[in-house]
Amino acid sequence: MASSSPVTSAVSVRRRSVSPPAAATRFDRRLSKILAHATEVFYEKSYEGASMRDLSRASGISLSGLYYYFESKEKLLYLIQKHTFSTIVERLREQLDEVSDPEQRIRIFIFNHLQYFLANRKAMKVLSHEADALKNGFAAEIAAIKREYYRICVELLEDFKRAKRLHFSSRMAVLSLFGMMNWIYTWYNPRIDSDAPQMARQMGDVFLNGIGARLPVKKAARKKSGLAN
Repeated sequence: MASSSPVTSAVSVRRRSVSPPAAATRFDRRLSKILAHATEVFYEKSYEGASMRDLSRASGISLSGLYYYFESKEKLLYLIQKHTFSTIVERLREQLDEVSDPEQRIRIFIFNHLQYFLANRKAMKVLSHEADALKNGFAAEIAAIKREYYRICVELLEDFKRAKRLHFSSRMAVLSLFGMMNWIYTWYNPRIDSDAPQMARQMGDVFLNGIGARLPVKKAARKKSGLAN
């Protein structure tokens, strides 16, 4: 998927056509700062509870100045979500390109997700809590990125099934894996829980042992009942 940043998405055609490179860089940095402050505000007050005035105070930018960058707080939420999901997918693809082993590719998927979560806990909470806040075109674009992420996971599990000659529902396995990873944002405790590499390894063991253990048990049961070929 082509690289896309919230900064690029927010910049109007007019500004791109007339601004020199140095000005664009300053503009982009300012937009990034606004998005960071917006993430904090949505995290603390929720999307519905936050106002453009709250965002203005947090970012130190006048209300009229804020509207110059973003016509609504929905645009801010959209850019936060787009940046987060796009970054996760892009980093995942880069890491997967370097590995061919099916099991290790699943472990990379888990590690990439957890690593980003631990480094961006507030953004991930905003994504989880405000998943249905976007409407129309914004919602459709974010949904498309989510579907791509889901499809990548399905393909990884399909490759693993073929390599190990296993039989399980890839969809149920994907939903189970996302459930394991996404609930971390609620229960993670940095004082007692491991860092991202160790958590990913442990979660990978639990998940892969679970989906890999089903077939032998099923075969044993069928042989005992006389149904095995």
